[in-house]
Amino acid sequence: MNPSTALARVLVDELVRGGVTHAVVAPGSRSAPVALALADAERDGRLTLHVRIDERTAAFLALGLAKASGRPVPVLTTSGTATAHLHAAVLEADAAGVPLLALTADRPPELRDTGANQTIAQPGLYGGAVRAAVDVGVPEAGRDEAQNRYWRSLVAKALLTACGALSGDPGPVHLNLPFREPLLPEDADVRTVGPWAGRPGGAPWTSGSVPAPARPADAGPARTLVVVGDGPPALGRAAAELAAGQGWPVVAEPPSGAWAGSVRGGALLLGVPGWLAAHRPDRVLVVGRPTLSRPVSRLLADPAVRVETVAAAPRWPDAGRSTTWVGALPSPGAPADPAWRAAWCHAAARVGTAVDGVLDALPALTAGVLARDLVVALPDGALLVLGSSTPVRDVDRLAVPRAGLTVLANRGVAGIDGTVSTAVGAALVHSPGDLHGNRRGFALLGDLTFLHDLQGLLVGEGEPRPDLTLVVPDNDGGGIFAQLEPGQPRYESGYRRVFGTPHGRDLVAVAESLGWPAERVTSPAGLRDALGAGGPRVVVVGTDQRAEAELAVHLRSAATAALDAG
Repeated sequence: MNPSTALARVLVDELVRGGVTHAVVAPGSRSAPVALALADAERDGRLTLHVRIDERTAAFLALGLAKASGRPVPVLTTSGTATAHLHAAVLEADAAGVPLLALTADRPPELRDTGANQTIAQPGLYGGAVRAAVDVGVPEAGRDEAQNRYWRSLVAKALLTACGALSGDPGPVHLNLPFREPLLPEDADVRTVGPWAGRPGGAPWTSGSVPAPARPADAGPARTLVVVGDGPPALGRAAAELAAGQGWPVVAEPPSGAWAGSVRGGALLLGVPGWLAAHRPDRVLVVGRPTLSRPVSRLLADPAVRVETVAAAPRWPDAGRSTTWVGALPSPGAPADPAWRAAWCHAAARVGTAVDGVLDALPALTAGVLARDLVVALPDGALLVLGSSTPVRDVDRLAVPRAGLTVLANRGVAGIDGTVSTAVGAALVHSPGDLHGNRRGFALLGDLTFLHDLQGLLVGEGEPRPDLTLVVPDNDGGGIFAQLEPGQPRYESGYRRVFGTPHGRDLVAVAESLGWPAERVTSPAGLRDALGAGGPRVVVVGTDQRAEAELAVHLRSAATAALDAG
């Protein structure tokens, strides 16, 4: 067996032993040894392989698979510029704590810095965005057992590091794999990794786990508000359970894992100064990374509020530099005064009634109505992936938090790139072969987010097609800017060109050209019918940028009036 084939087969065998069940490949020549080994593993029923022709799409597909499964997912590229296309997904995996494994094939060291074809400086390519980066070294002939031990221990360590099993800090890992020719197996090669394959019984070379951190003894001030942002869903759920037992209100972002226990429209509540002045918490317990709401950020920067941060890893969020304590979730203590949580719930109900009154009076579907009604309409067990621009904020402000959904979003660095591919990957994990439609996948993403990752709609021959319905509010461009400072009248002269960015495309025709059934809906009844049709499917709802900005102002005014009246 030639050395390149030996490394590839040992690597893939140890990945499977370490818990990998999905892998993604973008085609190339230098990566051929690993690509063939992955294909062999799929034929043997050991993992599911996904192939995409574009490396950026492949990387975000792997990100979605890893986010939904909680398992490390490798994405394989050839050498050269192909490796650079993984960087955006690596950055998102870093900030969001997703166990992504970047496998980059490379030319051998003697070809670096020589002008050789398709050769760049790949070691260290992703800088500090990865938890670990290893330039594996060129495999050599005649060193089977020694190399086997090195390769297996290396892969096992990479998987443990990506999962955060020893540090509590999951994230991406980069293995750079230089190969010399021959790259393809010889005819005499058999599909085996040798008698020195590894631990008996299919066990990984190395296993490990992180111990549970100690927790402080007291629960702290009774007037506590729990704010939960993007982070490990299990931690978010644990925070919501603790808050329910303590009588603390929760303001949780939709992808946090704690959303079902949140008050509705927490960002709207916190945006009413008069109400907040009378109900300001003594302490805010921050779990995850809150990134959606300026009112939440202002609260965390308030010097009158004690901010404590729950860290699920060596890193913790503190954008306002206001955290006074970092640690684990506090131990339960004496429950708070029931009136504390009741006041927040009562206020949220009043704001919700006001919001519904505004939305129900609108003559047509808008992005706000769509966000609220989509959440209500989804079946229990469904997946909902939210785009990182207006959609996730609309759901956060306007939808009624509910249980029974898995909600995901790329909020690590909050980019819009790769969202279609992330949603496809998450849907493939969430509903594999579900014949009853109980675990269907849905995504709500803006038109520019949709167009930014059209390549993600390309599902090649023989690849599994996701049960995924992409719902796209189409305001013909960058509508979120109409709700921010660039949308103010004094910037009108340059708004359309550099912020509004109208694309003028028929998104139904665009989706159909890439093989996805698509339709445009204009009514709530049409939306319900489209959501029930099953995926893959694209559902487009036309909206208006300026009207949405005016609606956002109206909703804030309605929330203020509802609380002032109470």
